[in-house]
Amino acid sequence: MRAKLAAWLEQTWVRNTIIGVILFNAVILGLETSAPVMARAEGAIVLLDRLCLTVFVLEIGLKIFAQGAGFVRRPWNIFDFVIVAISLIPSAQGLSVLRALRILRVLRLLTVAPRLRRVVEGFLTALPGMGSVFLLMALIFYIGAVMATKLFGQTFPQWFGDLGNSAYSLFQIMTLESWSMGIVRPVMEVYPYAWAFFVPFIMVTTFAVVNLLVGLIVNSMQDAHHEEDVAATDAYRDEVLVRLEAIEKRLEDAQRK
Repeated sequence: MRAKLAAWLEQTWVRNTIIGVILFNAVILGLETSAPVMARAEGAIVLLDRLCLTVFVLEIGLKIFAQGAGFVRRPWNIFDFVIVAISLIPSAQGLSVLRALRILRVLRLLTVAPRLRRVVEGFLTALPGMGSVFLLMALIFYIGAVMATKLFGQTFPQWFGDLGNSAYSLFQIMTLESWSMGIVRPVMEVYPYAWAFFVPFIMVTTFAVVNLLVGLIVNSMQDAHHEEDVAATDAYRDEVLVRLEAIEKRLEDAQRK
């Protein structure tokens, strides 16, 4: 019975139904942020939200029953369980912030949509390599913040008055958000050769280090796709071998007769 229930939960139409409920629930949670909508149809919206939560709870319960102890061995199952459990915590008084966390249910799309799941798995696989890149970026930011504080801190304390302000201003420059007219050009009016500091910093951080992060994530996703292809090929090969053995056995039985 458990095996049949587990197979039923893995069927395509069941997965698509859950995806539909997740998307519908996301719309409902969005409508709850509109005061005019809530004033007109608060009762219906709350009811629909609870129905969606009931579907999620039933799904988790069926998975626990079908998979038994194997439920906790799958990280995505634990992810689903935590998100649904957060939605069940009462949101009264000091726990009212948990009401906003219900939107996390939308993240359940990661577990029922294989393509999204592969993206997350690729990102997680890239984390060890990304740690080295983050360390490199931290060193660059530290060196840049110290230099900027000593070079421009006295004249522009609002941007480079101390190490923290300098690091934040350099982060803004790295993101290219109002970096030219907002920070660099005013600095260059006092220090004409300040571009010799800012331009290399942008080249290194924005165009080099950030692209390293993108490259690591892309490579990890490609590796994840390759592993899936290899697994699918191995499964198909095993299936073909089983069929060939069955055919050979039938031929041997026919020859004996």
